[in-house]
Amino acid sequence: MADIITIDDPDDPRLGDYTSLTDVELRRRREPAEGLFIAEGEKVIRRAHQAGYRMRSMLLSAKWLDVMRDVVDEAPAPVYVVEPALAEKVTGYHVHRGALASMHREPLPDAADLLRTARRVVIMEAVNDHTNLGAIFRSAAALGMDAVLLSPDCADPLYRRSVKVSMGAVFSVPYARLENWPHDLETVRSSGFRLLALTPHERAITLDEAAPHRLDRAALMLGAEGTGLTTGALNAADQWVRIPMAHGVDSLNVGAAAAVSFYAVTAGRTGD
Repeated sequence: MADIITIDDPDDPRLGDYTSLTDVELRRRREPAEGLFIAEGEKVIRRAHQAGYRMRSMLLSAKWLDVMRDVVDEAPAPVYVVEPALAEKVTGYHVHRGALASMHREPLPDAADLLRTARRVVIMEAVNDHTNLGAIFRSAAALGMDAVLLSPDCADPLYRRSVKVSMGAVFSVPYARLENWPHDLETVRSSGFRLLALTPHERAITLDEAAPHRLDRAALMLGAEGTGLTTGALNAADQWVRIPMAHGVDSLNVGAAAAVSFYAVTAGRTGD
């Protein structure tokens, strides 16, 4: 059973995992280097725990102790109980959900291992907005994508904002990084996938014309908000595809475009 410890000093070193959570650049460097990530809110903490991530500690306001009692009893990690005002001093913001947990990161799988059993994957290039990244993971989980592959310059899916927006879906869909970009796209192709680059370019055919749901293996490529896929990534694709637009709208937010495209890729799958 976890040790339950009341803390009233914001400078207590035991709260070190939770300091300066609003400093994005600091946390982006620090968390991977120290092998941790932060889960925020009851549902997200539970999903991380259920997914098998090991807990380093929890930071709870008193009223959340009973709510999280089952997790507290199962996880052999210290639970720090603090007043809301102290939590705000430590983290740098008002912790609305009253519950935070510091979790151990796990080593990422190799992309080749994921590709052996996957049939529908999403490949993201330079998606650095944590809100968009979290939304894409949530849609990938909800709509049945099998895996996510990230270029080296994509944001961290385990950054607090990404985890929160995804509602813990980053724990449900396996992901890996393609370290040698864009050359590793050939690894995806050699695993039997057809590479479909999502772009509003006039040369792209519509998703209906591409009929990705009929492909044995499909890999949908998404680029960053605004700039889209780079020339190198587009040139590496087998086909350019687009979502038809109406009323003079030229494109969708990448999160919305991902959801529409995932449905097109996964709808009517057979033989699964």
